[in-house]
Amino acid sequence: MYPSLTPQRERYLLLTLAGIQFSHVIDFMIMMPLGPILIAELGITTHEFGLLVASYSFSAALSGLLTAVFVDRFERKRMLLTMFALFGIATLACGLAPGYATLLIARGLAGAFGGVMGAMTHTIIGDAIPFERRARAGGMVSASFSVATVAGVPVSLWLANHFQWRAPFVFIAALVVLFIVVGLRVLPELRGHISTEKRAHPFAPMFDVLRDANHLRALLFSALIIFSGFTVIPYITVYAVHNVGITQLDLPYIYLCGGAATLVTARLIGHWADLHGKVKTYRIVALSALLPILVVTHIGATPLWLWLICTTIFFVLVSGRMIPAMAIITSASQPKLRGTFMSLNATTQSLAMGLATTLAGYIISQDASGQIVDYGEVGFAAVIANLLAIWFVSRIEMHDQRPPAIE
Repeated sequence: MYPSLTPQRERYLLLTLAGIQFSHVIDFMIMMPLGPILIAELGITTHEFGLLVASYSFSAALSGLLTAVFVDRFERKRMLLTMFALFGIATLACGLAPGYATLLIARGLAGAFGGVMGAMTHTIIGDAIPFERRARAGGMVSASFSVATVAGVPVSLWLANHFQWRAPFVFIAALVVLFIVVGLRVLPELRGHISTEKRAHPFAPMFDVLRDANHLRALLFSALIIFSGFTVIPYITVYAVHNVGITQLDLPYIYLCGGAATLVTARLIGHWADLHGKVKTYRIVALSALLPILVVTHIGATPLWLWLICTTIFFVLVSGRMIPAMAIITSASQPKLRGTFMSLNATTQSLAMGLATTLAGYIISQDASGQIVDYGEVGFAAVIANLLAIWFVSRIEMHDQRPPAIE
């Protein structure tokens, strides 16, 4: 199943996938720090802004479900770059949107194509990288999250502050063009999953995935991880400003410090997972994440330096869980159904993300003084979901722990 890639070609492949993920992550992340600007510029309420964020996740969930029907019928490289191009067009439409309604539609389209891209990236890693190097490869691609937080988000905020809120979306669209050109030259063609066997109906691959109990366990595990993170993450900046006492101008430091730290730790966690075992490493990192989740959701007025220590540890451990977890989830699928399974996984994660954000939004509220209340309850919900995922991970079987020989 694995192509014969030299170490250099494998590295170029991972760097290109990281660049594609970088573009997608910036597009997703930039909406949260842009919140105050969009609310003022468009004259919208906080609830309407929340809908802008949620539309991305829910449309990504729907597109992942639809894509699962046909994704394994096409060559991986062509599928990924086509979705990436459509994502770039939708992101450019966000920058050109004349008002709230059109921006809402454009965000939904960006989420639809972006959600598919994330699934395709991990599918290509599963198809192209042998099992014993897969967590390390995932860590390298996941470092795009760190680079996005260190450089992408601050640069996008700088563009928004010095030009207009539209500028970051135009910037992301330009990145898409760049990485499409690189992807056409670097990404290998992957056709080993395409079956000549005729299927009775277009939903057959999806039903094949859902009939496998191990696939269902992996999807539930994936949902628990995402839910435990996204009950907390979307409201960190709001809580920081209203409760911790951090100014709006200091918010980029949260992303800068957290991203710089995860840029180092993501590769270390991937290396440890390949060396000591994916399940063992996941459990250690996930258990370690419990304390920063509780601290970040319960801490009161705090100096900036102490808040940055808390949020940096939070980002390192909460995002670090995903590196061994995605290696486990990717390896839980049957190779011939991996594209369909990963599309359904993207749907599951997007739904969990949207539900977590919505549930947390109902739990927290703002009192008369402007402070956020009941954020601690959100932290407890995140801890419970995290503990369930830690318990559940041992029930997942990994199909390709012994990689086939590479000729």
